[in-house]
Amino acid sequence: MKILVVNGPNLNMLGIREPEVYGSMTLNNICEKVRAKAENYGMEIEFYQSNHEGHIVDKIQEAYGRTDYLIINPAALTHYSIALRDAILATGIKTIEVHLSNVYSREEFRKKSVISDIALGQITGFGYHGYLLAIEFIQRKKQEEI
Repeated sequence: MKILVVNGPNLNMLGIREPEVYGSMTLNNICEKVRAKAENYGMEIEFYQSNHEGHIVDKIQEAYGRTDYLIINPAALTHYSIALRDAILATGIKTIEVHLSNVYSREEFRKKSVISDIALGQITGFGYHGYLLAIEFIQRKKQEEI
């Protein structure tokens, strides 16, 4: 089972950026926790972060045929990136959308996601636990297939 975890713009600033909204953990700390859980289940996991929409699109396209699941926190790209949506659709990779904060309790523009309707599901508002919940979901789906 191969999983690609993609984090979008400004998530490299976690731990510094608005800790009252996003928490005090760094992206590296989150990745360590997610890696430990995934490896505990025997999953192969890769992490990628970029502040550039095209680089993220390229990474998703490169994952075609090599990745079973995409866990993505598109960050600001959530609200407008048709290119990101199209890359997910083109590859057909099963996708789980994750957001650290509860986007539905924030500014109006954050309540719109251009990928939520093509994702298997969306996990929002549970901080880094959202990534762990996504891993847990994938494990349960894997067990159902056996």
